Order: sequence, then C-alpha cells, then structure tokens
Amino acid sequence: MALSRLQYMQLDRSDKSLSRLGPLSRPSITPWKIHPLGTMVPSYSQNATFVGSVFLLLLFVVFAPTAIAQPLQVFILAGQSNMQGHAQVRTFEHIGMDPATKPMLDEMLNADGSPRVLDRVWISSVGCADHEQIGKLTTGFGASQNGPKIGPEYTFGITMEKYVDGPILIIKTSWGGKSLNTDFRSPSAGPYEFNETQLANFRKQGKDLDAIKAEKQMATGVNYRLMIDHVKHVLSDIKRVVPEYDSSKGYELAGFAWFQGWNDMVDGSTYPQRDMPGGYDAYSHAMAHFIRDVRKDLNVPKLPFVIGVLGVNGPVREYGADQQRYKGIHQNFRDAMAAPASMPEFQGNVSAVLTEKYWDRELSTAKSKENEVKQKAKKLATESKLSPAEERALQEKMRSEELTERERQVIDKGISNLEFHYLGSAKILGGIGKGLAESMANLKQLKLKKINK
Repeated sequence: MALSRLQYMQLDRSDKSLSRLGPLSRPSITPWKIHPLGTMVPSYSQNATFVGSVFLLLLFVVFAPTAIAQPLQVFILAGQSNMQGHAQVRTFEHIGMDPATKPMLDEMLNADGSPRVLDRVWISSVGCADHEQIGKLTTGFGASQNGPKIGPEYTFGITMEKYVDGPILIIKTSWGGKSLNTDFRSPSAGPYEFNETQLANFRKQGKDLDAIKAEKQMATGVNYRLMIDHVKHVLSDIKRVVPEYDSSKGYELAGFAWFQGWNDMVDGSTYPQRDMPGGYDAYSHAMAHFIRDVRKDLNVPKLPFVIGVLGVNGPVREYGADQQRYKGIHQNFRDAMAAPASMPEFQGNVSAVLTEKYWDRELSTAKSKENEVKQKAKKLATESKLSPAEERALQEKMRSEELTERERQVIDKGISNLEFHYLGSAKILGGIGKGLAESMANLKQLKLKKINK
C-alpha cells in the first residue's frame, strides 16, 4: 500500500524506527556543563553508556543511506510519438557542439563516453515497442524503430535524480499518432460528438452515419484506459520492475508529465475553427477532464501535473516566410494546450512547459538551407537528364559548396528524424525532458540536491 507523505513522516519518527539501535541506558540525571567554545554538552563523566548511545544515534542519522529515507517516487510520462521519442543516440554528439548544452551532455555520459545507466531510476515503458520494456533507465527507451533512441524520459530521470534522494520509478505510456479528442479521451469528457460540418460531409459522401458513430465510440478512450491499466499493473507488483523495492517504505505517486498534441493540432475536422482564437477550446476542456480523471482513477487528488506544450519549429515569432501560413494555427493550439494551467482549480498543481524554447534554430535553418540545395540539384538534374547516380553526385557537390562546414556538421550529427518529431534531435528532446523535470520539481517545491555523474 502506498504511504502518504504524512504517513511516511509519522512512520519515520515513531519509536519503532529507532528500535534497531537497541535500548539506550539513560541516567536519572544528566548534568550539563559549558564547553570552552560556549556550547552546552552533557557531562561525559556521568554516563559513558548514554554518551556512546547518543553518538551511535548521530552516526546513524548522518551516515545512513538517504535512499532508504523516503518511499519510491513514481512519475508517469504519457503522450504520443514525441513522448515516445525519436532522437537517435548518435545525435548526442551534437549536444556538445553548443556550450550552452554541453553540461547536459556531460550528465548523460560516463567518463568513457558511453551513455549512463541510472542506478536508482527504473522504468517500465509500453507503446514504444511491441512489448513492455523494463529496467534501469538508460538509452533505448525511446521509439524502437531504427534505435537506440531516447525520448524525454532519459533527461527527465537524470534531472529528477538531482532533486530526489531516494529511488525513482518512471512509468511511461506512449503511442504514436494518438489524439486527446478520441484516443486519450477520458471518461468525464463524455462521448466524442461529431459537429454539424462533419455530419454534413458524411451525408454528402453517402456514408453510414450509424456505423461511423459506432466506430468512433469503440475508439474513444482506448489509450486512456490502456494508460491507467498499465500504471495500476506496475504498481500492483513493483518488485517486478524494481527488484530493490522496499515495500515497508511504500511508494508515492509523485507526478504526471503529458507530451502530446500533433494529431489534435492537424485535425481540422474536429476543430473546424482552429485558425480563429478559441478554435481549440475543446482541447483545453478535454485536457482539464483528463487531469481530473487521472487524479480520480489513481486516487491522488492533487497529483502534480506538467503539460509539455507542443513547440515544433520553435516560437511562432521566429517563423520564416514559408511558415507564416501556419503561424495562427500553431499559436492557437499552443495556447489551448497551456490553458488548463491557468484554471483556478489547477493553480499550484498544474504547470505548462513551452517546448518551443528548446527548439534548435541553427539546426532547423541549416536543414532548410540543405533542402533548398537539394531542390536546385534536382531541377538541374531533370533539365540535364542526369542519371540517379549523377544527380546524387551533383547534390553532394552543391551541398559542399553552398553549405558551410558547420552547417554540414550540425545536420549530420544533430538530425535523425523529421520536423514533427523535433528533428530526431537529442539536444531538443533532452532539453524538453530536463524542462519537464524542472517544472515538476518546482510544483513539488523540491530543492536541488546534488549533481550525479
């Protein structure tokens, strides 16, 4: 059974928690004298047994491992493909190419350059592979295709280690291509309701409305239920994932981080007014229901909740000419994602992290420049009727001539996927995981403990 923070403190302070020290021989009277330095201490000549017992008690308090001083801290990470994470490990090197993020890389690697395995952080992950993945947190818990990869979980765990003295368990549930409006829709949000525009289009296309509604009903909430079921499954037998788990200390459901949004943002059918202010209000409402239902179903009324606000392509004020047509839609959706954190009922226990601030503008600018070079090479190859091999050679020649060495390096070392997956950049996703953890620590009013390496 999980212990509340108060219950744990009461247990820790009970006489039973000190019984392991053995009986203390107490004198009937303990004279005190003034130490030369001005402090009051017991007279050592009165009772050596008492003094020795106190000394042993102090040693226990000072030198006892801090990991046993609190219950297992459990954090849930959930969402779609960007919570899965598509940053290949080979992009780690790019993190070190920026002095601002080099310290983050240092925390991710051992002295020999290999990825760290976190000794007191465990993970159970479903959705990234065709089976549950469990073990001590390291690389490889991102999306399984073309791995090893990381998602936000890696730096989330590394960062939380600096705020939490004891053991940590991350339960990660993430499935690509899933929406909040349907797949993760929680019970109190009610059934998905087709709007009049959608229904009119279905009729125009001659589709069976009853069949469509039945199919939508079957799909609604599937991933929400899978998420909750997996969390409960892990918590029912924690030793299966954390062999060193001490059931006498219990566990605490310590926080929930949500990172999703793409499938909702691009769904013009569900959000027909998305280009207008308030066009994504339905997302905000569904998100608020989601938070309430997670807390209810896991029986943690004030569970700290961090929303990772979608931020692909960075701040919209920095969008280039070719991105201006998306500017309004993207900002409207980001505002809707962040909105629950401003609701009165969620003050102090829900926060929003703008992941746009972790976008790497140098990386995306270099990639855009490379794409322009490729288009020019393709056009020349078509006009000159070059063979595929000749076109590739031309493309490489133009790339070396029109891109700087730095631009070629950041592309080659920093990108492993497409823009909607944050370029598969460990620098970007690493920053996001770190940001989610720092926001969580702030909600919980945790203080920085130490830097692990």
